[in-house]
Amino acid sequence: MAPQRTADVSAWRPAVPGVVEVFHAHFTEYAYPMHVHEAWTLLIVDDGAVRYDLDRHEHGTPHDTVSLLPPHVPHNGSPATSGGFRKRVLYLDAELLGEDLIGAAVDAPDLRDPVLRRRVGQLHSALARPGDELEADSRLTLIGERLRTHLRAGLRTAAERRDPDLARRLRELLDERVVQGLMLDEAAGLMSAHPAHLVRAFSAAYGIAPHQYLTSRRVDLARRLLLDGRPPGEVAAASGFYDQAHLTRHFRKLVGVTPGRYGDRRKSSVRR
Repeated sequence: MAPQRTADVSAWRPAVPGVVEVFHAHFTEYAYPMHVHEAWTLLIVDDGAVRYDLDRHEHGTPHDTVSLLPPHVPHNGSPATSGGFRKRVLYLDAELLGEDLIGAAVDAPDLRDPVLRRRVGQLHSALARPGDELEADSRLTLIGERLRTHLRAGLRTAAERRDPDLARRLRELLDERVVQGLMLDEAAGLMSAHPAHLVRAFSAAYGIAPHQYLTSRRVDLARRLLLDGRPPGEVAAASGFYDQAHLTRHFRKLVGVTPGRYGDRRKSSVRR
């Protein structure tokens, strides 16, 4: 579903399991009254700062912080600077992290973690691009794992054990679903493995994330179809892309030219 925009607010529901809503806003004076959500609120502030009360304690959200507000716990929010604030919020299904972690989030809702902050920003970018649901799903899985690590207050640094057999099986599944695609929860169910372990095992084995591998396979298929003389609009659907714009963005990134130029010998003689 495409984003719905009103003034300085953009909100939409992506086709990614676990994400209830994406909400982007720029407020200069507006203050939220005390309220609650059924979902987890994952908040980053790009400009300015927010002051809020959670469980009768005051908190703030500078730009280098990730804030995680738990479901069912009252909180408010108001600008902490004269210029207001610009924020990006993900409302996550309550089951994504679990009710047993609500107390830990109340005690420490503001997380200073540059890696987590960067990953949340990357997830927002993926969620804004129709057709990149597997990338968003992968990023959300790793974010959820990192959030649980923070909330359990046991920063474990042991590397995920390598599992080349699991990685090979996931690659074979992706090869079977190049056009159809699949989400991590489905793959995890088929392979009896945790989604985060799937992503890490695959990345460790092949040096590339599952969504990047699938996109590469789709671009390879698109190249063959273009060289068969089929038009880009038709090729996009036949190779698993959301639409022609989705194909063009990834094709240009991986090949260096647009699908139209690649398939037209009069304009391009690209070989790789």
